[in-house]
Amino acid sequence: MMQTFIERGGWWVTAQFGLLFALVAAPPELPGLPTLATILGQGALIVGVVLCGCGAMLAGVGLLHLGANLTPFPRPRDDGRLVQHGAYAIVRHPIYSGIIIGAFGWSLLRGSIIALVLSVALLVFFHLKSRREERWLVERYPEYADYQKRVKKIIPFIW
Repeated sequence: MMQTFIERGGWWVTAQFGLLFALVAAPPELPGLPTLATILGQGALIVGVVLCGCGAMLAGVGLLHLGANLTPFPRPRDDGRLVQHGAYAIVRHPIYSGIIIGAFGWSLLRGSIIALVLSVALLVFFHLKSRREERWLVERYPEYADYQKRVKKIIPFIW
């Protein structure tokens, strides 16, 4: 059954890309505010590179394991299957996790307090989006409820 953009969760996708664009385009500094590099020192650049790399790897592995089940929309595909192996055995939303980790890394690389605030907003956004997505996943896959009890949501082994 073909669903509309809204029924598939299209506004979540639109908001997500808007937030990601704002994060990437965030200026490194604002007049009168220090940069993160000034506050945290040059070590922030190294941590930023590591976080960006780890985030890209986690999101990439999540994409690979999801395979044909991949959709930009939070509503699962009608012809999809539940993936619980690979990255999905450590965290239920590895793509979101990777994007969040990368966003914090980007904030440090840019030295941008604004990007850091937007990274926190992205974390909250993905938490809210995943709540909606998981309601649809439980409806589509009855075994998802057990999976939720066994595997953490966004931060591996923690949350």
